Amino acid sequence: MNNIRDLPMERLLEEIRTDVRETAYLTGRTTLDPRVVDAFSRVSRHAFVPDGMGASAYDNHPLPIGHGQTISQPYIVALMTDLICPRPEHVVLEVGTGSGYQAAVLSGLVHRVYSVEIIQALAEQARARLGRLGYGNVEVRVGNGHLGWPEHAPYDGILVTAAAEDVPAALLEQLRPGGYMAIPVGLSHFAQQLKLIHKHLDGSIEDHNVLPVVFVPLVDATTQ
Repeated sequence: MNNIRDLPMERLLEEIRTDVRETAYLTGRTTLDPRVVDAFSRVSRHAFVPDGMGASAYDNHPLPIGHGQTISQPYIVALMTDLICPRPEHVVLEVGTGSGYQAAVLSGLVHRVYSVEIIQALAEQARARLGRLGYGNVEVRVGNGHLGWPEHAPYDGILVTAAAEDVPAALLEQLRPGGYMAIPVGLSHFAQQLKLIHKHLDGSIEDHNVLPVVFVPLVDATTQ
């Protein structure tokens, strides 16, 4: 760890462990995969928050990043990463790049991350930031997340960082049999659920609610 974040990161990790224990009755998880915790601890969150917010970078809550978007609560980032069961050989799709923070966490766990962001300014900033910080296995493009990134499908895991009205059909199609998708569903901030989707080897779909969440909406450019 870098000195600037040693103590704040240790405090944050302890808060995440507490959140995991306290939500175990909903998530079914009393701990997170040690690989996920290690990858999470190696990402300097202060590098992904706006100037002037460094003092809050390791607080366990979301922060605004401009354009009406947020960098997610660290506990939720860690949990969603754990839910898709990342492995070193996996190729993962992220929908909603934002600042690039979630992609950076995934970068240390999988072979390749493809990330789609509908807001051009955020996509360009995230691409530059990830490149500058050395996350060479992450590719970012501007696009409609509802449509995924079909050129690189199928994906071993899909992680969606904004709330959709329903699970987009294109994302289900692009999920590899055997793979997992973590996605918040629901347009009202008072009725969103983080869902875990499992595509079985025979192509059948199983999903269940993990826990209530609050995310910004997933914008669908085809309806604009």
